[in-house]
Amino acid sequence: MQAKDIKRRVIKRLKSNFPHWRRLTKKQKKVLAGQALADVMAQYNKEHAKHITLHELTNMPDAPPGIIPLHEMEKFIDNHKSNLLLFTKQSHHRCLIDQDLRLIDSLLDDRALNSLTAPPNYTPAMRQASPAQLFRAELLKALRYAEMSCRKYCRLMINKLENKTVRAFLHLPLHKKIRIHHSQLSQRRTDPTIAQMLNLMVYAAHLALQRIKLPHPFQICGVDSSDLASSCCPVPLATLAVGDKKVRIYSELDADCGKRRKKRNKSEYFVGCRLHTLVVLDPQTGRHYPLLSLAAPANHHDNLFLPQLAAFAKAMGLAIQVITADEAYGDAAQNKKIKQEHGVTVITTASQKVKTPEHVDPKRRQVFCDDYCGSPMRCLGSAESGHEFGCDAAPHECFRAPLCPQGREIPFDSGQFGQMPDIFKEADQIRLLRKHMERSYNLFKHRAGLERLRLKSQRSILAAATCAQPAAVLVEIAAPRRQAGKEKRPKQLPLAA
Repeated sequence: MQAKDIKRRVIKRLKSNFPHWRRLTKKQKKVLAGQALADVMAQYNKEHAKHITLHELTNMPDAPPGIIPLHEMEKFIDNHKSNLLLFTKQSHHRCLIDQDLRLIDSLLDDRALNSLTAPPNYTPAMRQASPAQLFRAELLKALRYAEMSCRKYCRLMINKLENKTVRAFLHLPLHKKIRIHHSQLSQRRTDPTIAQMLNLMVYAAHLALQRIKLPHPFQICGVDSSDLASSCCPVPLATLAVGDKKVRIYSELDADCGKRRKKRNKSEYFVGCRLHTLVVLDPQTGRHYPLLSLAAPANHHDNLFLPQLAAFAKAMGLAIQVITADEAYGDAAQNKKIKQEHGVTVITTASQKVKTPEHVDPKRRQVFCDDYCGSPMRCLGSAESGHEFGCDAAPHECFRAPLCPQGREIPFDSGQFGQMPDIFKEADQIRLLRKHMERSYNLFKHRAGLERLRLKSQRSILAAATCAQPAAVLVEIAAPRRQAGKEKRPKQLPLAA
């Protein structure tokens, strides 16, 4: 914790003293980082070190005011619809030959998007492209051109008058050279606040509930992390040893060194950020929809972000019942607090490091009172401290009934006795669903082009993920219509010999 406190102070000093840090050369950054690290270490006194809060440690604020809950989003959209007729040019509609883009265009409301994404000091006369058009540009890039950079995307796709489909989807004039510069899309990833990003995530969840008919409250959701390595800062600018740990300052101040799963063609350690995503499962179709994401430096443990995801989900009005995750999120005390504050049951993979409690048969998943007990006990429920078990044998079946307490309590742990003990078959079924969700995280990361982001700051990753989530939801909305069209298409007859 001392090393993290020192690094937090160094980064805070560099960001406040050098607001245009990205414009400096690598040599200048190296000198400034070394000086800041030396100055902080000379003035640092571990006796006066203050406790670092969770939000300050992960550089993610608490749930800010101004978040529109999910049950109020429909009313918010209706309030922005005026009684005046929209005189939309028919040429825009004719140019949208792609049926998927036509469907997505009909779902998006520009008035609501302008209100959700516009900065506080925005006026329509400030720029030629509205915030809704910039959001549509980011959305189309995540849908079709995720592999392109912003510069190439604007030059080849948006600003060419020949690309009628792209300009029609962005609601740009088809015969007038109104351009969108790549700097506008790049700046848009740093302008929105956390509340605006969360409101866009609520907007995506509203579209999913409206068109896909997901059951609400959400029954089962999954949480997992994705590694996003940064190619611009593999070597630290300054390094300092603090005890048995090291403080490393990189060219990208928000990035840090983290550990990932062992892969065949990649190193075990990487420098960058980690994206934590909450995915909801449709139990009827088996499809997955990303609804909430948080980005953080890679050196933080995964279990720090589960309380923040649960708090943000509650502020957004998602009403989640069960969250399933892997072993990295299995902190018993923390999951217990999440259950008490947010009413969410967390089911994680049982840790192999946790010892099995006494008088428990892990193979048959039976709980006994003591070594001499021959009748398995049944679960009576959960208390504040753990699970309560009672004897399931009738009084005439057990000769030890008069002397037996006929009850015991097993505290919560990160093993077989988490929020839902392994004696229930439902725990295994939910864990199988988590395995089924793992593919959606990689698909979400690669489809949106998050793997190929050039600038991987914490804010830019979160903004890119915020635009990628509506794209993933809209793709799933268009998928049933596309599959229905393929079924109606007649089969091709075999050629005659």
